[in-house]
Amino acid sequence: MTLDHHPLAKDFPELKDKIHALKTSDAHFARLEREYEDLDKAIVRLETGIEHSSAADFEAKKLRRVSLKDELYALLKA
Repeated sequence: MTLDHHPLAKDFPELKDKIHALKTSDAHFARLEREYEDLDKAIVRLETGIEHSSAADFEAKKLRRVSLKDELYALLKA
């Protein structure tokens, strides 16, 4: 099974233009989006065994990713 990371534009293709606009005009959105992307890539590295961590750390990362995605989506829909 191949695991891919999921950038916001891939998960929300209908919001691709708005994602780009907010990344370039809203520093808060850009910071959250960068954190989401970095965290998503780190989770894929853990899932594929490239890196290792404790189960608690792995779960905390996944929960933070969900929280960030929810926050970013709310900003996109505002």
